[in-house]
Amino acid sequence: MTEHAVVIAGGGPTGLMLAAELALAGVDVAIVERRASQDLAGSRALGLHARTIEVLDQRGIADRFVAQGQPYPVVSFHRIPLAISDFPTRHNYVLGLGQNHIERILAEWVGELAVTIHRELEVTGFAQDDTGVDVELSDGQTLRAEYLVGCDGGRSLVRKAAGIEFPGWDPTTSWLIAEAEMAEEPKWGFHENALGVHAIGKRDGGSAGIVLTEPLLQLDTEPTLRDVSEALIAVYGTDYGIHSPTWISRFTDMTRQAAAYRERRVLLAGDAAHVHAPVGGQGLNIGVQDAVNLGWKLAQVVRRISPESLLDTYHAERHPVAARVLHNTMAQIALRRPDDRTKALGEIVSELLGMDEPRRRLAGMMSGLDVHYDVGEGHPLLGRRMPDLDLVTADGPVRVFTLLHDARPVLLNLGEPGGVDITPWADRVQSIDARYAGSWELPVIGVVPGPTAVLIRPDGYVAWVGDLAQTGLADALATWFGPPTAA
Repeated sequence: MTEHAVVIAGGGPTGLMLAAELALAGVDVAIVERRASQDLAGSRALGLHARTIEVLDQRGIADRFVAQGQPYPVVSFHRIPLAISDFPTRHNYVLGLGQNHIERILAEWVGELAVTIHRELEVTGFAQDDTGVDVELSDGQTLRAEYLVGCDGGRSLVRKAAGIEFPGWDPTTSWLIAEAEMAEEPKWGFHENALGVHAIGKRDGGSAGIVLTEPLLQLDTEPTLRDVSEALIAVYGTDYGIHSPTWISRFTDMTRQAAAYRERRVLLAGDAAHVHAPVGGQGLNIGVQDAVNLGWKLAQVVRRISPESLLDTYHAERHPVAARVLHNTMAQIALRRPDDRTKALGEIVSELLGMDEPRRRLAGMMSGLDVHYDVGEGHPLLGRRMPDLDLVTADGPVRVFTLLHDARPVLLNLGEPGGVDITPWADRVQSIDARYAGSWELPVIGVVPGPTAVLIRPDGYVAWVGDLAQTGLADALATWFGPPTAA
């Protein structure tokens, strides 16, 4: 029996990101992935939101993605563009980049970190006990792990086998989606009629990408070229001589969320924990952010730095984030209904989002820059993403995100050098003396008072804000990074 500290079911973006986070922390992790490579059939996610790019920047790899993508200075809510170019972040844009490229770049990074990947295999079952999980694979072998994480998509076997409920809302609408050749020039762009919203866009190589709202909800059938042809005729009066499809698929607005993200030694992340309509392009992004929240916590538990109860904060922090995404995607789907009353509502929503305050609030949510974890009352920075400030240290200038490249927590002291003592945690937490002269500005909230010291978690969120009195610092260190080391 092969043993690993953590086994991840699924090697998509969430599984890859989680594996990298664990590997950075020195944890023996393995991925089980049914595909022979990262190649994808069909269209998946089309880009990265600002907070996800920041997360990648925190690990020093954002440039790999930015170099191959196309930045757009807006996010979209109900097809209403919301500018984010004035947001206080280095990455105030959506990066247009297909999931096939996102996965390839992540897989290259994971390869550099020497993560084991068991390809062309699937997890078929598992059995938990007090010390670990026996993970059964499709070729008959068994892996032994301390923890199993299901990153195996919306139909997650891991979630089902763990007995975790998946409540939510059944689908009301389905869409055909395809890429194919067309003998005639189609009507490019969006098109709206009594059935709903449709679109035809140019793809690389001259083919057409097609999204069609179906007149009746369709489930559990594999769509064909004939289905796409008939749907095109129903919408446009012609199928434009469609032929030679690269792929054809169907998606719905089914909306569900796991009741629990953890069942003892089994955890869920990404689509295994939440599914929703793809409007706004949020799914891949919150999956990657799930992984970054879970990774350092799971690593500390595996390495016996923190008690197992630290894993409970993963559900407590990430479940509300996904619930908001489910909420806003359902709202966007509701606004797509083609009747006149819904159109009137959509026009009012569009007018409201033309105002600055609603625009900033919705854009903050869609971009992920407004995420706020409950780590206690106090300074506005608490529980929010740490800004990527340009600091000055004794060793020269440095960005905050650069300090997070190794996925280690940071105690940033902006007061008198040496004024904050964290000796009992020095083996786990970096202590950095620095100076910063600018203002502190947060997305949506605006300018906040500049603190004297900040404790930053490996995922880039602020766990403590204080001054040289260090009130509450020891408690925060113990809560998030384990008990103090005896002198």
